[in-house]
Amino acid sequence: MGSAAAPVPPPAHDVGLAGILPPKVEEKKVDYLNLPCPVPFEEIQREALMSLKPEIFEGLRFDFTKGLNQKFSLSHSVFMGSMDVPSQSSDVIKVPTAHYEFGANFLDPKLMLVGRILTDGRLNARVKCDLADNLSMKINAQLTNEPHFSQGMFNFDYKGKDYRTQFQIGNNAFYGANYIQSVTPHLSLGSEVFWLGHQRKSGIGFAARYNTDKMVATAQVASTGIVALSYVQKVSEKVSLASDFMYNHMTRDVTSSFGYDYILRQCRLRGKLDSNGVVSAFLEERLNMGVNFILSAEIDHSKKDYKFGFGMTVGE
Repeated sequence: MGSAAAPVPPPAHDVGLAGILPPKVEEKKVDYLNLPCPVPFEEIQREALMSLKPEIFEGLRFDFTKGLNQKFSLSHSVFMGSMDVPSQSSDVIKVPTAHYEFGANFLDPKLMLVGRILTDGRLNARVKCDLADNLSMKINAQLTNEPHFSQGMFNFDYKGKDYRTQFQIGNNAFYGANYIQSVTPHLSLGSEVFWLGHQRKSGIGFAARYNTDKMVATAQVASTGIVALSYVQKVSEKVSLASDFMYNHMTRDVTSSFGYDYILRQCRLRGKLDSNGVVSAFLEERLNMGVNFILSAEIDHSKKDYKFGFGMTVGE
């Protein structure tokens, strides 16, 4: 007879315990030495602006672009409509206007030159040049016949591994700088400072941006009294909803708006409704390869201001 004792079975309440408890989910460790590069400081609200700031116009617009080769192209634009004139009363004063715009574009992987000249004598120019792999220079200029209305701005952008910084120099003794840093895979924080020498004004601002595959939230606060918040929810690959809130401490003005961006197979529809009761919509319909039809509308019932426009763009 064997003297070895028989094995004791486990208690009844422990049987099957491994199958009842959910498996442990291992948390993915964040590698803070390999964070993604954030978006530029000046573009932290770019998703919200796509829905909330469509290019609303009034009247007729026609744009034609002709490519001469892979890098050089010419453009022609005609606009006929009206222009709002500032007035002391609440009534909106509109003056009929029309102009023709001629443009030339040179696009290269490391150099971009864009020029526009209008019939009223205004000249707009943009230059973007890659000075190094991570350093680029941008120039924006607007020259007019009217004295003291010409503007110019030089931007030097440096793109780091997980940060971006920019230095700005403009007319009227304007100097500015900003910096934005990724602190987690989804969160980036930034700050900016500026000095306007002719007006003896300076300011500082702070910004935060949190983005995932489904949403983007931003917040900005400046010493000038501006508080700006925005939120974008990506419902699907074709539908996005956006909202924003802005508070001006100096003037005590508060505005908020809600917008949408809907991409269909042949068209793209964007629009918004703000707290002032202004409703706007912008439709781009693709008629054929390189041919788009545009409809624009904005209704302000409180000011009795109604803007409707239609246009067409032809070319690449």
